[in-house]
Amino acid sequence: MISVLEAAGLAIAACAAGAINAIAGGGTLITFPALIFFGTQELTANATSTLALVVGTAGSIYGFRNQIAIVRPWLVRFVPVSILGGWLGSILLTHTSNEAFARLVPYLLLFSTVLFLTQGLFRKLAGFEAKATAKPHHPSVWAAIVFQFAVAVYGGYFGAGIGILMLASLGFLGLTDIYEMNALKNVLGSLINLVAAIWFIYSGLIDWPKMIIMACGALIGYFLGAHYSLRISQGRVRLIITSVGFVISAVLFWRQFR
Repeated sequence: MISVLEAAGLAIAACAAGAINAIAGGGTLITFPALIFFGTQELTANATSTLALVVGTAGSIYGFRNQIAIVRPWLVRFVPVSILGGWLGSILLTHTSNEAFARLVPYLLLFSTVLFLTQGLFRKLAGFEAKATAKPHHPSVWAAIVFQFAVAVYGGYFGAGIGILMLASLGFLGLTDIYEMNALKNVLGSLINLVAAIWFIYSGLIDWPKMIIMACGALIGYFLGAHYSLRISQGRVRLIITSVGFVISAVLFWRQFR
């Protein structure tokens, strides 16, 4: 039986996570500890958090509906590897320990945050022209597809911070509109979590009462995050994204070395 306090705590955590995911990513680091705090086993907490956030993603996608129409050509390139990677990652989670991979996550996330922060300077030094789109057959596109597959595997495995990783990759492709990047990131992230959630359901890892409560909170948070982020200047949204990346990195480093 879930108490009123527990239900309220899980709903608030999911709402905050949904808003953060809609803007930058990293909401798993709110929902996962919240479930652990209320006595959920780690594997079940990860699976339940994944399903709750993917249900809530509908609010984010609706909030970015105009931008999604613009980035539709990119979906053709990134959707297949996102689905395949998310499925493989979820299988790995249910068959292996995450200790070794978890040690790499803080470094990977910190590196991607720094990349996102300095992407404009990097493009100038490398002689890249800032464009809204990259050429379909440019080598950078194929490198981004491979990178997206790796991100999807990690996303199916645990998923904290995959939004930061995807935004860094999209930035280096030449995408410059942060709202369009967020729309693309949210669609791809939802697909990664969806295939992982389907596998977790099949594996019997979902705590359904807690998931339903958190899904409702996440739905509200995703919609509010997507809706109000469009009213914030791009510079400020970029600041939020890099701040979230550095905070999540610090939390993960602290958990690893405490």
